[in-house]
Amino acid sequence: MKQVMADNDKLKLTIDAHKTYLADRKRLRSRVRLTQLAILVIFFGLWEWAGRAKAIDVLLFSYPSKILSLLAEMTRDGSIFPHIGMTVTETVIGFLLGTLVGTALAILLWWSPFVEKVLDPYIVVLNSMPKVALGPLFIVGLGPGMLSIIGTTLAVNVIITTLVIFASFREVESGYSKVVRLLGGSRAQVFSKVILPAAYPAIVSTLKVNVGLSWIGVIVGEFLVSQKGLGYLIVYGFQVFNFTLVLGTLFLIAIVATLMYQAVAWLEKRLIRSK
Repeated sequence: MKQVMADNDKLKLTIDAHKTYLADRKRLRSRVRLTQLAILVIFFGLWEWAGRAKAIDVLLFSYPSKILSLLAEMTRDGSIFPHIGMTVTETVIGFLLGTLVGTALAILLWWSPFVEKVLDPYIVVLNSMPKVALGPLFIVGLGPGMLSIIGTTLAVNVIITTLVIFASFREVESGYSKVVRLLGGSRAQVFSKVILPAAYPAIVSTLKVNVGLSWIGVIVGEFLVSQKGLGYLIVYGFQVFNFTLVLGTLFLIAIVATLMYQAVAWLEKRLIRSK
């Protein structure tokens, strides 16, 4: 009986400690969120004050209320939505294709050591090459449209995706593969039963990296060739010396990119939870 009571006391202490831990984590998250919000409020408040007090060059730096007024006007007349829709479409396509192609290349490199050795110097060169320099080639080869922008996006994210995922394949403990081989497993079974499950977190995490890389590729592509999109609005704003439009477009890019990143993070949690 005493042992049972002692076990119950230990269980109660463990439960209480876990509740305390969860409460501390919740308080920490609340403090972090409040601090982040305070930083934003202070930053935009100081920016607004500096703009209205002429402490900064309003022509170059504008100020938040002026930017929001321009975005509200473009929202009311509907002129902003085609640009957002075009950029988001290009980004999503580039993101999905970059992830799929990069993963497929990583699988190919793991599957064939011969191919890996042949392609290794080319991958190193492509990874070190400034991707913006390839933009004109895509414009000439694919035409001045969406295809060339998606091509620029793939040039930015495919190699990084390949290298990250392939590195995760190589980091899997070789002993597990040997056990499957000793039990008569084929190379395909080694990959599907050992390599891929072990690299699953790295593959999912690569999605987050690809969000940022895809946005970079799309905006650079729109700088070069597009007649529609958020990148085009930035270039147009510079051409007509409307820096309020430039800053407003950057503000929109930050919001949409953050939403896309959060969607990928939510998907990551769902996939890991169901794994």
